[in-house]
Formats: sequence, C-alpha cells, structure tokens
Amino acid sequence: MQQPVSITAIASISPLGTTLERTWQSYLNNEHCFSKNTYLDGNVWVAQLSKTSKAYIDALRQSDNKYKTLDDTVLFAIHASRQAVAKAGWKATDNFGINIGSSRGATALFEKYHESFLKHHKSDTLSSPTTTLGNIASWVAHDLQTKGPEISHSITCSTALHSVLNGIAWLASGMCDKFLVGGSEAPLTPFTIAQMQALKIYSKSTDKFPCRALDFNKTQNTMILGEGATMVCLEKGKQDNALCTITGIGYATEILKHNISISSDAKCFQKSMQMALGDMAPDNIDAIVMHAPGTIKGDLSEFKAIETIFPSKKPYLTSNKWKIGHTFGASGTLSLELGVLMLQHQKCIGVPYLEPTTPPKTLKHILVNAVGFGGNAVSVLISK
Repeated sequence: MQQPVSITAIASISPLGTTLERTWQSYLNNEHCFSKNTYLDGNVWVAQLSKTSKAYIDALRQSDNKYKTLDDTVLFAIHASRQAVAKAGWKATDNFGINIGSSRGATALFEKYHESFLKHHKSDTLSSPTTTLGNIASWVAHDLQTKGPEISHSITCSTALHSVLNGIAWLASGMCDKFLVGGSEAPLTPFTIAQMQALKIYSKSTDKFPCRALDFNKTQNTMILGEGATMVCLEKGKQDNALCTITGIGYATEILKHNISISSDAKCFQKSMQMALGDMAPDNIDAIVMHAPGTIKGDLSEFKAIETIFPSKKPYLTSNKWKIGHTFGASGTLSLELGVLMLQHQKCIGVPYLEPTTPPKTLKHILVNAVGFGGNAVSVLISK
C-alpha cells in the first residue's frame, strides 16, 4: 500500500448484538449463538439476530413507507451504516463514497416474489427494483443523503473484504477522502439452506458446539448460516480518531478444479496473505482471523496455506464462525470487526473446544482472511 488507511468507525448488527460494546461482551463468553429453526421439513441450526435486534429492524421498516418493501439485507445495511457514520462524525456534505456488497442479495424477497409468480403467473410490481443487488448501496446512500459514488457488488463470500479493497482503491486514486464499505446478508431462507444442504456442507451435529470451525480433526462438515451486516468507515492516512490502520491488502484467485473448491493448500490464500504482508516479516504477525467456515476441506486448506507462509512462527489463529456461523458476503467485515476489537482490547478471542494456545503478550498486527466460491481470496492486514 502507498499509505495506510484509517478505520475511523465500525458498526454491525449480528447475533452478537448491535454495538461494539455488546459485541465484545458476547465474544468474551464461550457460548455460541445458534438455535434450531424449522425450514421445510426439518429443524436446522441457524444464527439469527436476537429479538431486540429484530425489533430495531422492524422499527426501521415501519419508519418510512418506502422501507416497508425492502429486503432485510438492505435494512441491516441501513441500520449498521447509520451507526458507523455517526461514530465517525461524517456528514452527508462530506461526499463520501459507499461500497456495500452481498453474496446473495434480497434472498427472502426473491423467493417470495418467485413463489407468487408461480402461483399467479404474473410478477408483483416491485419485484424487480427490490431484488436487484444494487439496492443495498443505493438505499444506504438515500438514507444517509450522501452524494458520493455508490457501488454494490457480489464476489461470493469474500464480498465484504472486496468492498474494503475497492474503498482503498478509491481513496488512493484521490477521487474520495472517505469511503463507507461493508457487507450485508440475510440468507436464513428455506431455498438458501437447502442449497447448502445439497452441497453436503451444512451441520447436522448434535454436539455442544455444532459448528467446529478450526477443528482440523473433524470428520463431518459443520457449516451453519448466520445473518447480519458490518459497515466500516475508511479515511485516507493516519487519523487521530482511528481505531486502527490498514497497512496491507492482498487478493488472489486460483484455477478451479470444482465449482466450490479451492486447492488443498489454498494457493489463493498463500498469494493474498503474501501480498498483504508486503515487506513485513511474517514473524511480525501476531494473530490471524481465519475464514474457516467449518467445513473439512475449507478449514484445513486455509491452515495449510498459513503453514506455508508462516513456516517459523505460526500466529495465533482464531475465527468467529463457531459462534455466529457463516454470513456469506458479510462475513469478511464481521471478521474484520473481531480483529479490530482484539487490537483495541489487546486480547485474543479463542475457540473454546480447541486445545488452548498461548496468546501473544501484545497485539500489533492482525491478518483477516476471507474467501468464496471461485477461489477469490482477500487478506487485510490491520495494525495498532
């Protein structure tokens, strides 16, 4: 990177809570956020927003007549964006840019409208404008009344961290001084869960911890879906109010042998992590927030990539998937939030069912990983 980029605010809505304080408190306990819910003919594990968080979203939906027809992905993003911008002290006149992504977009609305189409053989009036992926950034821009660029995109499960890359590129170009980036996902729908079950990666576990992310000895896939959104305020250079700075970014893709797989040693992650490190010695990295979705091959391949890039001193490894599940396109910035909180509080959040490892005495540099279908990996290096 030519110059560091400051994270001046971060805000989220997830099964962990709606404030950084509440989210951190949730991370400090060893309880997961999963519950069984009925979809189609069976009960499956999911990580839902709490009743309090859902009440915030319901109130937002009722606050404006136009918002009543919007998908949860949009409302999650609006809620988190309001909090982030307020914390950063941004105003609409600042003309900041917006880049918010989602892997699936308006999943629930699309299923609803398609079911109606099959029944009545005609489409509802708002079916198209409310299910386009561009909905998220454009409605956030409408809500915040900003006049800067607004971009929505989908790059599967690395979408949110790709929005960070894009925001940094805009800042480096000199076309913007500030950028709001993030991801939003509301995938807890029958069709989406059925898709993951069809891939045979969804958890059927009856264990105390039904998602076994980072357990490299597991014999069954244990991915569980969650929902939420996380928004990050980026500003060029080192700002006095920065929570931390982004000091390295990396990205890579790899040739696929299967539609959903990456190589056994995750060459895409090797490349993205190496790029993010730049000239920094690997031994200086204190911790890595792994993508680790809870699948056998996915977790292990990322671990092998880490072993390759960090041969002499392996950083402290963690993930939040065991606690809140996989939020698809929002997962990258939720992991980034965990990394920021760990830097702020100078405390590593571990995985309770693993053999404990000695955490570093101080946290200065944390690497955050994300990857999605298509082998499109992103690594972001944040520093205290």
